Amino acid sequence: MTRWWHDTLFKRLFLLMWVALVASHVVAFQVVAVQSRGDGWPGGPPRRLSIADGPPLPSLPPTPGLLGHRPFPPRGEGPEDRPRPMQSGTPTLRLLLDYGIRFLVIGLASWWGARWLSAPMRRLVTASQSLASSVGGHERLPVLEEDAGTVEVREAAHVFNDMARQLDSQFRNRGLLVAAISHDLRTPLTRMRIRLESLQHEPAAARCVTDVREMNELIDSVLEIFRSDALAEPPRATDALALAQALTDDLVEQGHRVTCHGGPATVVVQPTALRRVLSNLLSNALRYAGEAAVDVRTTPDAVSIVVEDTGPGIPQNLMDAVFQPFFSLDARPKASGGGTGLGLFIARDLVQRHGGTLTLENRPEGGLRATVKLPRPR
Repeated sequence: MTRWWHDTLFKRLFLLMWVALVASHVVAFQVVAVQSRGDGWPGGPPRRLSIADGPPLPSLPPTPGLLGHRPFPPRGEGPEDRPRPMQSGTPTLRLLLDYGIRFLVIGLASWWGARWLSAPMRRLVTASQSLASSVGGHERLPVLEEDAGTVEVREAAHVFNDMARQLDSQFRNRGLLVAAISHDLRTPLTRMRIRLESLQHEPAAARCVTDVREMNELIDSVLEIFRSDALAEPPRATDALALAQALTDDLVEQGHRVTCHGGPATVVVQPTALRRVLSNLLSNALRYAGEAAVDVRTTPDAVSIVVEDTGPGIPQNLMDAVFQPFFSLDARPKASGGGTGLGLFIARDLVQRHGGTLTLENRPEGGLRATVKLPRPR
């Protein structure tokens, strides 16, 4: 019973409907009364209708002038004391005016009430959209006010804030756990590598050193996922073409066949993250095709960085699977040139954190086309 006296959604909706109903009746009554001014008795002066002349306020139509209603003149003032018979018929114009005004008033009240009652929901949607980029990162967690609004709104805000804090805590603890495990693994691996390198003259020892290096690279790939979740580098305006050109120039100096075309295209990103995305895409293209081409394209709303190759492409039924962690189309081990299956997962995650998309498609002439689409600054 105590809960009923609190500020609840039911109370707000009930009061809104009641006020809208009364307001629509009063406004409709007054407008129809003004429109009916001068519609008095024959031979008598025009008189303005009042609420006393009409039906009680809580009732709905008819209002003055509707359904044959005619006000009676006071006794002793008219030529006759007997009441005049009511006119038959319904004035269509007044009926439409009466219903139209009620419809307009209730419609405006519903529009305003919908925005008023849904405001907490809009705040929840905004906070939920920013939660993904805040959890485990350097941005401040979104916090909803827990002391304002109805009982339902305050409870939802409290649950959301608790959920955000728990997610952030669990995410940070997971990163610390992985970092600790990786640190503990690196120490014995380093000792093993040093000891095995002293036995380089034995073929088995050389293969073991290669395996140790592969394990270290796998650890680096796993840690890269958690490092990308909380990049300390602030976003800034970056020329995507200049960054792609610098990356391809480095690969050309290493003897790879890579080309880059396009025009200046400014995007607001973390340059290190974008460079990591393009590096992963180019590494895949060079691994499967031996060559790659980069094309930077601009539209009024976005900048697209397209990486194409002439390799075997990807089976259509595996287009989504290649973005999963540790999934690789290459059955070769890492030591033989295979991949760890984390490159595309990391690349798409970084692109999405910048509000963009990463898509893959097979080229009609053969090969794969990877498109990074980033929003342009406004």
